[in-house]
Amino acid sequence: MATIVNEVSGILFSLPWLVARDEGLFVKEGVDVEFVSARPLDHLPRIVEDHRQVPSIGPHRPFEEGQAGVYRACEWGQIRRSYDSERGGRIIGKRSSIGIQALYSAAGSRFTHPQTLRNQRIGVTFHTGSHYATLQMLEGFLARDEIKVVNIAMHEAYEAVKSGELAAVSLMDPWITVADKEGLQKIIETHYVGSEIATEAVDAESWEAITRALKAAVRSINADKRKYLHYLIESLPPKYAALITPDDFHLPRIRFVDPEPYGRDEFEHTYRWLVSWDLINGDGGFEKLVDNRVLLDAAI
Repeated sequence: MATIVNEVSGILFSLPWLVARDEGLFVKEGVDVEFVSARPLDHLPRIVEDHRQVPSIGPHRPFEEGQAGVYRACEWGQIRRSYDSERGGRIIGKRSSIGIQALYSAAGSRFTHPQTLRNQRIGVTFHTGSHYATLQMLEGFLARDEIKVVNIAMHEAYEAVKSGELAAVSLMDPWITVADKEGLQKIIETHYVGSEIATEAVDAESWEAITRALKAAVRSINADKRKYLHYLIESLPPKYAALITPDDFHLPRIRFVDPEPYGRDEFEHTYRWLVSWDLINGDGGFEKLVDNRVLLDAAI
């Protein structure tokens, strides 16, 4: 089997991979998996209002530059990245992590429910779950042109909400746990799926072994979630990591499932939504952007 290089961004999303590595599950399955870190964008203005000014590939440059063979992120963003990938990355299946996103305002703020966010700036990271989930959460309450999301780094967005510069921020764990600990107001929350993107060089035999290891990791995590929360805490900047312990997390919010193929109907529903928001061109399609061959051929 070939060596598979895995790109890590978003600790919650990659937790099964980290557990499989650290508990020897990849080794047990006879597959060689190496790890590289994503590289955050560092050349953008502090706040960007137009998503077209932020590359959809974002921090996943190690994959695009040939340094990694697989990575995972939210369903919406992976469709867009598969469309934009110059390396030919394709969605090969759904990831194990069920994402969590929540909108928070400052403690005591007047922004107490979704309708209060009409025409108010909300901090997100464009082309990630924080961006897309925010749009989906709010379009049930607001007209689309009343939803004002802006791109800003997570730690800066968090502080900008506390200072009143932004009305709200879109957070995922462990930031949600930090916000709860500091008494920020939760406005709305949702869970969502994500997917894996890989190159065509990832073969079925290797992916079958990786998937067995990930399933074992998911079983371990779900059996004792608190045991693995240190990964999430350690991913935070030190000043925020010091605020929380594993006991502060709401465990039912943290969810992992077995990886599975990404269906055409699910893809088409999400793709049409992206097109309706002008977040992707309409000339893509399931055959062009999704390659379930590896997971299906692996017959897992």
